Amino acid sequence: MIQKIWFTLVWSYIKFGLFFYSKKIKVLGRKNVPKKGAVLFAVNHPNGLVDPLYVTTTNKRQNHFLVRAASFKNPMIKKVLESLYLMPIYRIRDGIQQLANNQEIFEKCFKILNEGKTLMIFPEGSHDKKRTIRPLSKGFTRIVFGALEKHKDLEIKVVPVGITYQNISSYPVKVTINYGTPIETRNIFEINTPAKAINILKAKVTEQLKELSVCIDDDENYEITLQKLNDAQVDFTEVDKVNEMIAKNTFPKKKPPQNNYLKPLLYLIILNSIFPFLLWKKVSKKIDEIEFIDTFRYSFNLFLCSFFYCLQGFVLSHFFGNTIGLFYITISAFCVLVYTKLAPTNAKKHIEFNEAGKQV
Repeated sequence: MIQKIWFTLVWSYIKFGLFFYSKKIKVLGRKNVPKKGAVLFAVNHPNGLVDPLYVTTTNKRQNHFLVRAASFKNPMIKKVLESLYLMPIYRIRDGIQQLANNQEIFEKCFKILNEGKTLMIFPEGSHDKKRTIRPLSKGFTRIVFGALEKHKDLEIKVVPVGITYQNISSYPVKVTINYGTPIETRNIFEINTPAKAINILKAKVTEQLKELSVCIDDDENYEITLQKLNDAQVDFTEVDKVNEMIAKNTFPKKKPPQNNYLKPLLYLIILNSIFPFLLWKKVSKKIDEIEFIDTFRYSFNLFLCSFFYCLQGFVLSHFFGNTIGLFYITISAFCVLVYTKLAPTNAKKHIEFNEAGKQV
């Protein structure tokens, strides 16, 4: 009971933060999420640890997550993550000897699904900013079919989820979360050989993910296609429209990016958040992967900016009264909200990176 209350409070706070961080969160197919019973969400993975945040805050199920084991190295962080239903999954890069630990995790997953709960997995195996669906690993099929084999009366529905961002790692965020059609797995498992069942399930999930997110074939024409879409300033969160452009190889004419007339407001927000901003600039130089920019920037905004606004409000309250302190906090939050909701999100990246993935 206490853990559920903790879970609800934390995820409510995270959802509140995402509202202030995101220009628009478009949710499609929410009716496809089963209200009860075992569900495995199979999600594409373009943007680091913010991906599961957007998915879990846009459906009403209480989700359990499999995330890479490296996140659990710190004992204190490990306790916090486990309290929020996160579990580590080990990969070859974590050391071959560590792979044996996955069996214990799989057993936990079997139990979670047998209890009619939900599990979230990123079957591509890693994050990548490319607007494509990469080959899926068979790890998620091992969990699904392992649970079905162990629990003979269990049915597991796999719900593919597509995530598409207007720009990876640019603020404010504009994103579409697209829930696909549930795939019933018991019949696939029972009438096919194990190898064939794995291939069938992977193919069904892949097919849906390519429709649920903007997907450009990762071939020699990938960069050309992407450039045409960027030049046309398309709204990538209009997933069906953009996928139709790609399929027909017809693109709108080149358009200039929108001017950001709210830049003065942004500078005012930075000045008001100068200590978190300076700390962020220092930390951001150490981030090697573009896919983690949003993860860290969102975390800084959620925790440090909230803390400093409250601290500065407290100081003003102490010297000038509670009304002035409350007014300051309200205006600070309002300025952030106005910029987030009204600033343009052009198709071209706001942040440039060199070949090594470093911000320049």
